[in-house]
Amino acid sequence: MSSFELKRTADGVFDLIGEMSFETAAQILKASEREFVQHAETQVNLSQVSKADSAGLALLLEWKAQAKSRNTVIRYVALPESLLAVARTTEVTDLILD
Repeated sequence: MSSFELKRTADGVFDLIGEMSFETAAQILKASEREFVQHAETQVNLSQVSKADSAGLALLLEWKAQAKSRNTVIRYVALPESLLAVARTTEVTDLILD
């Protein structure tokens, strides 16, 4: 079973722990919506992500789009190399690293 935890570590700062995959992306998005909307600036630490695939990249892009629509900022810390590789291949690195 795929699992994850979105853990709030400070005001507007979160650790994502576990998998960012096809199995978890929709659940992570749902969990994040009630958390992220409360902050003008959000930071997500991805250093404890154990698995990431293209659905994980899509999640990062969706979070960026949502933040932009709310006139807020979201930043990612310690992106897994697997996500960066997919981002480079699909030429969206600048969108997730801005």
